[in-house]
Order: sequence, then structure tokens, then C-alpha cells
Amino acid sequence: MKNFQLITIVVFIALAIFGVLVFSGAIPLGKSNTPGGLGTVVLWGTVRQATMAPLLEEFNTVNPSFVVKYEQKDVESFDQDLLEALAEGMGPDMFLLPDGLAFHYANKIFPIPYASYPVASFKNNFAGAGEVFLTSRGILAFPLSIDPLVMYYNRGLLDANGVIYPPAFWDDLISLVPKLTQKDDSNKIIKSAISFGHFLNVTHAKDILAALFMQAGNGIVAEKEGVFISNLNATPTNPKYSLASILKFYTDFADPNKAVYSWNKSFPNSNDAFSREDLAFYIGLGSELVPLINRNPNQNFGVAPLPQIRDAKFKLTGAHVTGIALLSSSKNFNTAFTAASLLATSNFAARFAAATGTAPARRDLLAIKPLDAYYPVFYASALYSRSWMDPSEKDTNNIFRNMIDSVLSNSMTPEAAISDASAKMGLLLLR
Repeated sequence: MKNFQLITIVVFIALAIFGVLVFSGAIPLGKSNTPGGLGTVVLWGTVRQATMAPLLEEFNTVNPSFVVKYEQKDVESFDQDLLEALAEGMGPDMFLLPDGLAFHYANKIFPIPYASYPVASFKNNFAGAGEVFLTSRGILAFPLSIDPLVMYYNRGLLDANGVIYPPAFWDDLISLVPKLTQKDDSNKIIKSAISFGHFLNVTHAKDILAALFMQAGNGIVAEKEGVFISNLNATPTNPKYSLASILKFYTDFADPNKAVYSWNKSFPNSNDAFSREDLAFYIGLGSELVPLINRNPNQNFGVAPLPQIRDAKFKLTGAHVTGIALLSSSKNFNTAFTAASLLATSNFAARFAAATGTAPARRDLLAIKPLDAYYPVFYASALYSRSWMDPSEKDTNNIFRNMIDSVLSNSMTPEAAISDASAKMGLLLLR
């Protein structure tokens, strides 16, 4: 154990010295005249090979001193493929890390020590959503892209009902629901204002509710003395916006006795309902823009920021973040560290975001606003977006679904549902 600790300390010191030399320019990375002189490093990810190939071809040309080789893996089998490769000593040097898997892979990642990359530098270089990769042990990944939660809206439905602009605040949305939700004589909803209330047929239901929680100042998961804990039972900073009241706000949209009733189980998934033009507002990710256009090329829709709490002291939307993580088992660690840092800080980051329909994670790139009708909203939203340390996407999906369903079925009060969810989240974080 003492030998392991000694080795870890030595590696940290070496990385610290190496990192200082890299970022000061004393080591002229990417300028070697010896092609591949620092070796080849392997990058795994689930992004399509056809998307990554031209990006890495340019990157390797600009940085000839080493070679980054990409291998595409299937989303469903990624975990098993990685475990098997590591067991055989054949794993990659680094991989594209979605924020939802940061907790799961934390024990396989080599955390970049803050001596090599200070927290102040990280926060100065990357938008806040990237801070999901900051832990007490170090940086789990260099952030590459941010996929923010935004509001897509059907311009035709809004125009036909005299609605000039999409709502900027949640109380504005509440006032629009009766105007935009159409019902027949039997009180059956024909067209819905917004797909809130349920879980199974609401695309991104967990992301939406998590964003609402974070808008109220609750980070969902927190790290305390090196241990991750559930924050759902934390005392609210503003009692007016307790998580129980937010959960009730969400489920009220599925309650036939409420004025905001606009969604039920008879509807298809919310993204399908939006593309069929039966839904006025769809809360989705920026990366869904092209798929939404392809579903219904004739649909006239726009995009707006996620509505906010009117009297909040900050703006916030949810997001998914992708970063580049280093595997502690890398056989060419120094080159992998060099490659990962350059991938995140070079033109590759901008091209990766554009190719994946997301916004870049770097602040300097977010300052360069695109000129089209959609991406300026994505870039602005990415700047004030946040993510959270999800211990297990599948299990937390069940936690959020049960939290919503228990309130809808009246089997739990919103307060009890939040408490139950917090207890289950805490158990997941103990793994």
C-alpha cells in the first residue's frame, strides 16, 4: 500500500512538472519534425467513425509528433468492451466521457491533478457545465462539448393563438397553457401546450426535472469530504422553491383537475407529438435540431432558452457534457495527457462540437456566436448550463420515474417522494 502511494505521488509530481512545461510553452508540443515520434494513442468513443475521421485527420496533421487513433464502440456494449479490454491489458489510452458515466468510470480514470491544471485555469477556460468533471481527487476529463436543454416551439401554433413570443419565465408558461391547449367536448386533449407531468412519454423527463431542481439551487448530488452524497434532502435556499413544490409544479400538468392540465398517457413520446405539430413547446437538447428538422421538414419551429424562475438571482439550464478522459491503465500516459489537453484546447474542440450538433465547452469558442437562427441560443444556453454527477443513468431514471409516478398516483406526497428519492440516490452513491 505504501509503495502504491509513493508511486502515485511520484506520478502526480511528474505530471505537475510536465503540465507546467506544456502550458508555459517550454515543451513545444505539436511542432516536432518527427512524425509519430511520441507514439500512437488510442481514443475510444461512441461517436460515429465517419464523424471523427476527418476531425482527427486534421488534428494529426497539425500535431505530427504523435498519432491519435479512434475506435468507435457501440453505446450498449461500451462498458463490457472496456472491461474486457482492460482485463486483457488492451484498453485504450483515453475515451470520450459523457457526464452521465463520470461516476461510473471514476475508478478507471486517472484524475488530472490540480497541480498540473489548476481549478482557476479550468474555470477560466471552460463553461460551468464542465465542472461536473471536477472532483476532490482531480479533473476526470477535459470538457469538449456541451449539449444544453432548450425550448423548441411551434411558430404556427403560437401565431394562430396570438402568442408573440415563447415564455421566458415559468409563470409566463402557466398563463399560456389554457390558451394553447386544445380540448374536444369530452375534455380530451387534442393539442398540448407542453409535455410536462409524466415520465414515460416525456422525452428527457429526468433532465427537465433535474434542471428545475438546479434552477432552485439544488445540485442534486454533492461531494463532501471526498464522498458523493445525495443533495435532494438539503434545506432549500429559498423555501418558496422547495423541491417538493417543484415536483408538484411538474406533475400538475398531468392533473385533469388543474388549470395547467395539458398532458396525459394517451400522447406519444413528446418529440413525436412535437413533430406531428400536436405540441406547442418541446423541451429538448440542442443536438436534436437536425433530427427534428428531418422528422418534419415542413414544420415551422423556433428555439428559445429554457424558461427561468422569475425572481432567481442566476440563469440556469440543464445540459449533457462530453469530455476526454485518461485511463489510468494507459501504456503511453504522457502522450495521452498531451493529446487529450490539445484535443480540448485546439481547433478540434470547435469542429467536434459543430459535427455533433452541440456547443463547445471552451469559453473563448462560446464567445464566437454563429449567425444562423438556432445556434446563438445553444451557445448562450451552454454558457449558463449545468450538469450533475449521475451515479447510474438507468437507476436514476427509475428513481425520477418513481418520484413522479408516486405523486400522480397519490401514493406519496411530494415531500415524501423527494425524501424517498434522496434515500435511493444516496444508496447508489455508496457503490
